[in-house]
Amino acid sequence: MQSEGLAWRRHGATLLFVLLWSGGALAAKWGLAHASAFAFLVIRLGVALAALTLIAFTRRRWWPAANTRWQVARTGALLIGGYQAAYLLALSHGITPGALATVLGVQPILTLVALERVHSARRLAGLAVALTGLALVVAQSLMSAQLSAAGSLWALAALACMTLGTLAQKGSRQTPLDVLPLQYAVGLAMALLVAPTQPWHVDASLGFWLPLLYMGLVISVGATLLLYRMIATGNLVTVTSLFYLVPVVTALLDWGIFGHRPTALAVAGTAAILLGLRLALR
Repeated sequence: MQSEGLAWRRHGATLLFVLLWSGGALAAKWGLAHASAFAFLVIRLGVALAALTLIAFTRRRWWPAANTRWQVARTGALLIGGYQAAYLLALSHGITPGALATVLGVQPILTLVALERVHSARRLAGLAVALTGLALVVAQSLMSAQLSAAGSLWALAALACMTLGTLAQKGSRQTPLDVLPLQYAVGLAMALLVAPTQPWHVDASLGFWLPLLYMGLVISVGATLLLYRMIATGNLVTVTSLFYLVPVVTALLDWGIFGHRPTALAVAGTAAILLGLRLALR
């Protein structure tokens, strides 16, 4: 019974992560209608760092272990600063969200190649089917994609930062709350360095603050804590494969909240993602 309870808690945490992370796409789209991309990012990271600092104050633990701080900072530079900056710069250079999601969908395959010396044909085939399904879900965005050289390079940089950062975080033996404050401080510093080169405007309305708080607290703190815990305790290929489900759940939320019915291609892509994950993660 105890093992069954543990399994249910793990499944619950996984489902909660996918649901929260999927809502982030809708919140970001809403927020970016009221602020420029880097203004939204800098303020979001500032809100997250303030919340994590408050948590650190209540825990009376401010820093990671002394001999790990440079490693933690490098991981933060990849996962928080580098990934998010490269993601926004790819979008600003014409890459559509769907095309960018497809590029980032290669991450589980790269993680599999990096971590597992013996690659199961079924596992690779499952990830390939899931990636194809992802492309179908975002087909409309892919068809309108303009693959500029700069945008493509930034998309590949986002993929590299996320893949290398996740691998580095997997090696951490500290609790997420021990490393996240420093990582977000590094990420905020990097965003502030890039921000003067980017457009900056904020419409400080409710349409800005609600999605900002969702992204700054729910995603950057709550969902990221869940992600780091899953990285620490789970198979990394399995954890990264969860991101295939995010566009599916986002489409369902978009349908349920805003009435935007999924296309036939999106439905077919959802079926392919589920089939691919069943093959890869069975």
